[in-house]
Amino acid sequence: MHTYSGIAFYDEPAIHERYVTARAAADEPNKALEEPFVLQFLGDVAGCDILDLGCGDAAIGRRLLDAGARSYAGVDGSILMVDRARAALAGTGGTVSQVDLEDWRPASESSVDIVLSRMALHYVADLGRLLGAVRRACRPGGRLVFSVEHPVVTSSYDADWDGDVPRVWRVHGYYREGPRSCPWLGARVRKHHRTFETYLTLLAGSGLRLRGFSEGVPRAAHFADQTVFQRRLEVPMYVTFHAVAD
Repeated sequence: MHTYSGIAFYDEPAIHERYVTARAAADEPNKALEEPFVLQFLGDVAGCDILDLGCGDAAIGRRLLDAGARSYAGVDGSILMVDRARAALAGTGGTVSQVDLEDWRPASESSVDIVLSRMALHYVADLGRLLGAVRRACRPGGRLVFSVEHPVVTSSYDADWDGDVPRVWRVHGYYREGPRSCPWLGARVRKHHRTFETYLTLLAGSGLRLRGFSEGVPRAAHFADQTVFQRRLEVPMYVTFHAVAD
């Protein structure tokens, strides 16, 4: 089975369509386990200039602008995702740029109040460099809210999976950080495994002070199907970090 880079994965037409279908499913895990905590950490965005790295379809951009954000600028490396994002933001004033996050640098320093990144930074090899660029983009007191796959997940890609929940949880090589091949949507995609400690160390080294984090504890109210809720109590899927620029 072919292993794609993150950008190539989302730009492969058949995979892209499977992804869009999966994201629209009932009790989709990002919506139930990650999005509520991202929104909690974002808080009141009225009057804020927001930068979204790895914005995907930028659906959250329209939501943030409707909530009073002063501006929203998305960045994504995938051509197909950028097309979807521009369609989602039509008429809102939000913008989207196609840039690989491995190469991204802020157009101007101290220019944004919030940097958001949802489920994108585990595709980035040189995360320390990117976090340094995020720090330069932030105004004093600016904030970073980002989510990634939980390190327990990124060290368990050879588990015996039942859909997207393992039957047998095989955490291995936890301290051997680096690229891993993740089976997903009928293909494999390259992500980067990092320990929880490394995420915190990279934040601190970039001048970003941890304010809070969440491992996405499932809440029954976020699920239509309570059987799915019970299954989600077995393993942590995501971790969301909230940091502030020193």
